[in-house]
Amino acid sequence: MSLAIVIMAAGKGTRMQSDLPKVLHKADGRALVEHVIVKSEELDPEKIVLIVGHKAELVEDAVRHFPVTCVLQEPQLGTGHAVMQAEAALEEFRGEVLILSGDAPLFTTETLRRLIGFHRESRAAATVLTADMDDPTGYGRVIRRAGTDSVLRIVEQKDATEEEKAVREINSGVYVFEAETLFGSLQEIGTDNAQAEYYLTDVFGICFRKGKRVAAWKTPNPDEIHGINTPEQLARAEALLRRAH
Repeated sequence: MSLAIVIMAAGKGTRMQSDLPKVLHKADGRALVEHVIVKSEELDPEKIVLIVGHKAELVEDAVRHFPVTCVLQEPQLGTGHAVMQAEAALEEFRGEVLILSGDAPLFTTETLRRLIGFHRESRAAATVLTADMDDPTGYGRVIRRAGTDSVLRIVEQKDATEEEKAVREINSGVYVFEAETLFGSLQEIGTDNAQAEYYLTDVFGICFRKGKRVAAWKTPNPDEIHGINTPEQLARAEALLRRAH
């Protein structure tokens, strides 16, 4: 089965207290987005699509030496809207699409390989990478069918009930989709939520409604799923990347 990878790298990163696009901040000697692209290349995908937005020209220049296709998200209306921008670049593609974030460089290639392998074996239309967090505050919660690897729903923190907020299994923001399921479902999502944005996670709701199976695979190492939003998180990511050598 062929693989395409979509990397979301359009965000501004206001909490980084810097005018530099968040994905261009460096950790362990290389921009965050470069770490993600290098790990993507190791999976031997048919195509890598990078979604750019804030200061797009700077990001495009930084990745010019990589075999990636850059597409512009302007304006930025959420994660679902970001992935919509990749559809034209993947128009002829019929395999599986792995979704990554350009500000989350801590995944190992082995974890991504195991996620893709699980997705294929489980014959799911979509698979989400999860982790158990001691403090899940701020993350979307993954609600499973009891005792199974099937997902019932994914709830953003802002939209979660108190009971759902008590769930410790969180959505990492890394997904594998059948391409047809992904882009077909994106055409049906809307902005009726607390942020008035197109949530990529709403694609799962479309899958549930149509009886398509959504699965979850949990990484045993929750450190891998951390994205970077602040200078403190950047420093922590750098320490983890150096330790991985």
